[in-house]
Amino acid sequence: MSTVLRVELRDRIAVLTLDRPERLNAVGSGTVDRLTRALNDIRDNDDVRALVVTGAGRAFSAGADLGEIESFTTPGQFRAFVGRLTEAYALLEDFPKPSVAAVHGFAFGGGLELALACDLRVAERGALLGLPEMKLGVLPGAGGTQRLPRLVPPAVAKQMILTGEPIDAERARELGLVNELAEPGAVLETARALATRLAAGAPLALAAGKRLIDYGLGMDLEAAVAYERETVSVLFCTEDRAEGLKAFRERRPGEFRGM
Repeated sequence: MSTVLRVELRDRIAVLTLDRPERLNAVGSGTVDRLTRALNDIRDNDDVRALVVTGAGRAFSAGADLGEIESFTTPGQFRAFVGRLTEAYALLEDFPKPSVAAVHGFAFGGGLELALACDLRVAERGALLGLPEMKLGVLPGAGGTQRLPRLVPPAVAKQMILTGEPIDAERARELGLVNELAEPGAVLETARALATRLAAGAPLALAAGKRLIDYGLGMDLEAAVAYERETVSVLFCTEDRAEGLKAFRERRPGEFRGM
């Protein structure tokens, strides 16, 4: 029986694998609940410094579970489903540890929205990324209309959303939507390597860096720079900052403890 979502902890990396390959990893309520529990469990695990999100089988995710959605009989049921999905993705986006989506095959609809909620994205060459909801007479409802135009030019986001047409990984890399390309069959390995580089950073600085970028984008420049100044001043007082300077002088990697 499918576990819906598997969690593997190794070498300070947590790999979260969507595990419904027979349904192309369609995201339903079970997946959302399991993702939420996994993120809450990992949040306070000091042995985990970074996350990788991927999918089992031949695709990252085909999107939201249409079978479940078709069972809804009222707008309220759909609104509740989208609400749970949105909350889970927001939890991932606001997570204090950096995350990397490892996309292969395709990431459509709610699947791409999951990847958009990650900090960074690695995609296999030839993979397709898209928000096809317009072809069903609706729109993305789990952050897609808002996160995508923050990552690519608004006109590109409009074309993808209003036509429902996907782009390939190579084009996504050109646009900055994808950070790194992987050769076929190597996307998880490439994503893990990127996550390992992230995990080498100081945990407090990693979390603060995420907040500075994400929150600063919503501020005017003067306020954002002031926020940056206060944040780095707090980090200056940490043990990790002292360890980082010592490691630099001794020409060795820092051994950060999140203190």
